[in-house]
Amino acid sequence: MDTPSTTTPAPVITLSEAALKEVKRLINVQGIEAGGLRLGVKGGGCSGPSYTLNFDEKIGQHDQGFDFDRVKVIIDAKSAIYLQGTQLDFQKDLMGGNFKFVNPNANKTCGCGESFSA
Repeated sequence: MDTPSTTTPAPVITLSEAALKEVKRLINVQGIEAGGLRLGVKGGGCSGPSYTLNFDEKIGQHDQGFDFDRVKVIIDAKSAIYLQGTQLDFQKDLMGGNFKFVNPNANKTCGCGESFSA
């Protein structure tokens, strides 16, 4: 007798502890109660597609959602192709802090780290 598969697909992206902590802090500061962190790529960067990161209350029909310790991460199907295996990190320095995409699919990145070629 066949049983239905209940395996959950592996997340397209992972979050470092520092990134997860910062996302939780931003959710708290901004009072976000629905939706989650939307990660994606869009055309037009200096090295090719550029990364996008914002909060979104809506999860579309072609979006994938992943939960990381009560934080929902939303990725659209097109972006998932480029982000497969990527880790989102957060790094602090004297000037503040910023999110960094560590993408194994990127052959080349620009100096600012916001765009890449795959």
